[in-house]
Amino acid sequence: MRIARFTPPVDREGQRSSDPIFGIVGRSPEGEDTVLKITGDPLYAGINPTGEVFALSDVRLLAPVIPRSKVVCVGRNYVDHAAEVGGEVPAEPLLFLKPNTSVIGPNDAIVWPRQSKRVEHEGELAIVIGRLCKDVPREKASDVIFGYTIANDVTARDLQKSDGQWARAKGFDTFCPLGPWIETELDPSDLAISVTVDGELRQNSRTSLMVFKVPEIIEYASAAFTLLPGDVILTGTPGGIGLLPPGSSVSVTIENIGTLENKVISRG
Repeated sequence: MRIARFTPPVDREGQRSSDPIFGIVGRSPEGEDTVLKITGDPLYAGINPTGEVFALSDVRLLAPVIPRSKVVCVGRNYVDHAAEVGGEVPAEPLLFLKPNTSVIGPNDAIVWPRQSKRVEHEGELAIVIGRLCKDVPREKASDVIFGYTIANDVTARDLQKSDGQWARAKGFDTFCPLGPWIETELDPSDLAISVTVDGELRQNSRTSLMVFKVPEIIEYASAAFTLLPGDVILTGTPGGIGLLPPGSSVSVTIENIGTLENKVISRG
């Protein structure tokens, strides 16, 4: 099941509501992509369809989740990426945080900050946590996962190197695109993941090449942090990271989920 967060179509006066709602992405008998409105936030209220259906092309998709607490990220979780940034694969998952204010949705703009001269893409599989949990053993990890979405761990690479830690370089507003929806029924163990910039293939790998798999990441992260419904965990990026010039368009595609696309603009 694909759960989207969106604003509904424009009304008769040509206005679009600013109030986000949730829905189930599907297809009509005529083959049209649709979204079926549900009541409330499915992370807290369950999935309760209202019967109201919109054409997917008529709505504006938003980030499928806005973490109320945190975005937890795993660094250097693919051997080829660890090598390209000049680091070793860690013995344990290397965790860092992005603020929830960095989250944007599909088709929103990634804003190149004035402080950086090199902003780069990192396409990643993202886990959405479904319930409050702590100290989750890896064999129980699936019990706390609501679903999966696509992320771009946008990074100011020059600031990452100069600062000596990663909070600013990875935490700017707009540096965590998520979307286009949450897939609740997915085996994450071996999915194709790719990134293109203006149509040029930059990253091309599979989640089976992650050093630390999803159950291990859940176990390790939940031993450190209490995880809350709506928390997001980014599982790391494969090799092939590269520059995101202002004016470019970046797309992250993950098999059986979809494609997350964003434009890049300079901060005025």
